[in-house]
Amino acid sequence: MTTAELDNLQIIKESARDFAEKYIRPEFMKWDESQFFPVDLFRKMGEFGFMGVLVPEQYGGSGLGYQEYVTIIDEIAKVCGSIGLSLAAHNSLCTNHILTFGNEEQKQKYLPKLATGEWIGAWGLTEPNTGSDAGRMECVAVEDGDYFIINGTKNFITHGKSGNVAVLIARTGERLDSHGMTAFVIERGTLGFAGGKKENKLGMRASETAEMVFENCRVHKSQVLGKVGDGFIQALKILDGGRISIAALSLGIAHGAYEAALAYSKQREQFGKPIFSFQAISFKLAEMATKVELAEILIRKAADLKNAGEKATKIYAMAKYYASEVSVEVATDGIQIFGGYGYIKDFPAEKYYRDSKLCTIGEGTTEIQKLVIARYL
Repeated sequence: MTTAELDNLQIIKESARDFAEKYIRPEFMKWDESQFFPVDLFRKMGEFGFMGVLVPEQYGGSGLGYQEYVTIIDEIAKVCGSIGLSLAAHNSLCTNHILTFGNEEQKQKYLPKLATGEWIGAWGLTEPNTGSDAGRMECVAVEDGDYFIINGTKNFITHGKSGNVAVLIARTGERLDSHGMTAFVIERGTLGFAGGKKENKLGMRASETAEMVFENCRVHKSQVLGKVGDGFIQALKILDGGRISIAALSLGIAHGAYEAALAYSKQREQFGKPIFSFQAISFKLAEMATKVELAEILIRKAADLKNAGEKATKIYAMAKYYASEVSVEVATDGIQIFGGYGYIKDFPAEKYYRDSKLCTIGEGTTEIQKLVIARYL
């Protein structure tokens, strides 16, 4: 990167950090405890340009690239993984799907509202019985003249109840046919489209995860994204960018857990001196710092490749796999350094620990990432 690009990245980093400290840190534990999804916070993030990071300025977005995007997610997730997760899902899934595969009319209609935070987006692929095995999905869209009639349920959907617009992948052909699924963009309020059960989660509790239910939902063909039958192929391409998003989210949680543990180790005294002075603690922190640094290097490489338009699925999967596992490892070590206080909600370590685990599951489990990587070896 050039000096000017690095300077600009630093400005964006400071902006995201300041936002997180001012608007998120004072409330994040209250949101976590009550599982409150702070919709107004995302409207505020829209004012700062965080809701349409990758969207061109002509559609009301920030017109930035993946390096800036990684930086913003990292800084937000350092303070709260839940907010980082919702921000990542909004940007990389719903908004990016419309940006990448929508026609000009669809882009003009939806992107300005999503990019400014006026609307929050959802993206529906997963179903109760089809997680990684998406080819067997049961949510079906049947052609009916100029419309499709959609029936089925999606679950584990970020913003499944509160999202103003959703990109839905539904089956329009035979099971296991990679060209048997179609993407639709559907507005909240469409007859037959409703939010379902909201999940009670271990972590990421301020990020809404819920069902989307479709009962004889009548959607005009103008709401199809791209071509009929291309939905699954589109979803795989969107998940490439999604892997970078979750990697950045993982990085932020790991950064937060490491920094909290480091600060605590210098304050906490045992046997008359700070616990950092003990080799058992300092070596653990050295390992944590190295893992975080390596994760960021891999993520930055992935961001460069994505900016260049490279089809580098292997690297994107490596970044997601490695960063998410590092997030769990660093958060676990953070608990250990805090000792008994690591288990107490008055201290930050336990929330990083709870939030980190989702990163190894969402948008493709660690096992799926290994499968993807192996295919490219």
